[in-house]
Amino acid sequence: MKERYVCVLKKVFLLMLFFSLPTFAQDFSKVDEIVSNYPKSFSKVEDLASKINNDFSKEEEKARAIYSWIAFNVKYDVKSYFSSTASRPIAYRYRTEAEKIEKQNQIKMDLINKTLKSKLAVCQGYALLFKHLANLSGLESVFITGNAKSSANDIGKLPTQSLHAWNAVKVNGKWQLVDVTWGAGVVNPQKRIFVPKFNEGYFFTEPEIFVLNHFPDDEKWVLGNFSEQDYANFPFYYGDYVKADFRFLSPQNGIISAKESSLIPFKILDLGENDKVFYVLSSDNKPKAVTLKRNGNITEFDVNLTVNSNYYLTIFINQKAVSMYKIIRGKSTVI
Repeated sequence: MKERYVCVLKKVFLLMLFFSLPTFAQDFSKVDEIVSNYPKSFSKVEDLASKINNDFSKEEEKARAIYSWIAFNVKYDVKSYFSSTASRPIAYRYRTEAEKIEKQNQIKMDLINKTLKSKLAVCQGYALLFKHLANLSGLESVFITGNAKSSANDIGKLPTQSLHAWNAVKVNGKWQLVDVTWGAGVVNPQKRIFVPKFNEGYFFTEPEIFVLNHFPDDEKWVLGNFSEQDYANFPFYYGDYVKADFRFLSPQNGIISAKESSLIPFKILDLGENDKVFYVLSSDNKPKAVTLKRNGNITEFDVNLTVNSNYYLTIFINQKAVSMYKIIRGKSTVI
């Protein structure tokens, strides 16, 4: 099943960046367990915030409780998404700037309450509910709009359109990135159904990973030194990669030019000793095994390309798709 997520730096520098990625290794399983036993429905958003405030005192636990409850209980509104009603602006009239702000705030509150009660939303509903619950829980949070790399078709495209919404939340004095929409699950575009699939990888995601498939309209929320072109050049990474412990070191570019026959080298940091790797070319859709060469915490393997036309390359680790690349005919280049 193909999944869809909804709603160039110098090589030496990028290698150093991935080697030095900080980790946020806190275990939130106890928070998730408590929240999983919460009521599935609340009549008022204040009631949910009050329960979270009663059960948790640490800022990071409150933020996780909000993230988990929304991800566990709110489903993506696929019908609205495919009918385009989700992006249709709400018309309203105003006479003064104060009246304009008041009406905008009311529209947001209406969407927050609708999301809470119907437990259906597109990204705006998810992100506004997260922000409001965070504020009610004493946390500073912002609603962020921007571009999202939702499929391999987006590889190489600059983030010219604002297509998605997510959050940043300040915890213990540090801004953390959160995408509860993608944390809740994925959309199967062929069947037009939402598939619940809790993904903690989009909670407190490191900026170096978040920017692989998110680019904000306001670039200060990149929270790192990455440009629009960097974002466009990245491969397409699946949710199972975002939450994984391993990291790709190369290739760093999502578009690979290859000769009629080429070997493309891959390097992965911290791949597990028992992890299995194979790849699939969209030109034949046949899984192909690789030979892994391990050197300390670095694992290397080659992908054999025979290029008669343009197509996609998908890397699977332990039967899960983790990354995808565009393969185009031409002079052999790997970045």
